[in-house]
Amino acid sequence: MSRIGRLPIEIPAGVTIAVDGSAVSVKGPKGELTLQVASPIEVKVEEGQVLVTRPDDERESRSLHGLTRTLINNNIIGVTQGYSKGLEVVGTGYRVQQKGSSLEFALGFSHPVLVDPPAGITFAVEGNNKVTVSGIDKQAVGEAAANIRKIRKPEPYKGKGVRYAGEVVRRKAGKAGK
Repeated sequence: MSRIGRLPIEIPAGVTIAVDGSAVSVKGPKGELTLQVASPIEVKVEEGQVLVTRPDDERESRSLHGLTRTLINNNIIGVTQGYSKGLEVVGTGYRVQQKGSSLEFALGFSHPVLVDPPAGITFAVEGNNKVTVSGIDKQAVGEAAANIRKIRKPEPYKGKGVRYAGEVVRRKAGKAGK
């Protein structure tokens, strides 16, 4: 039995969970998220807990058991606390500023780079080199942060670029002088 999948999920106060066939919708103070559960996995709400069960020990059922439980738990955390990911812009002349709801990056290109937030995602800028990506969907927050980082990844020689907050960039030695 999956160690993660068999754990019940406690439903916090202010959160309602509705199971309609294979769709699980989680509604809380910050919003609402829905999840389509894969076919062999069953989800039940009993006594303030969500239980995820699998009908057999097939390989696919075993792999989806823990995953489904974790995705439902992530949705519950998202609608109660939300998720956020920090980014840092490192480099001489590299900066970011907020233009309405979008971000404008100056990253050493010949033009500024505009980034519009996807649905359900908000950006916040601290100073001119820190960005916080936040929202209720963990996957969407991570993807939005990864797309921003992809614009100019940190390079290994000077460490310039956009990096996650707390990310350690492995540095390389440059060419040795004569």
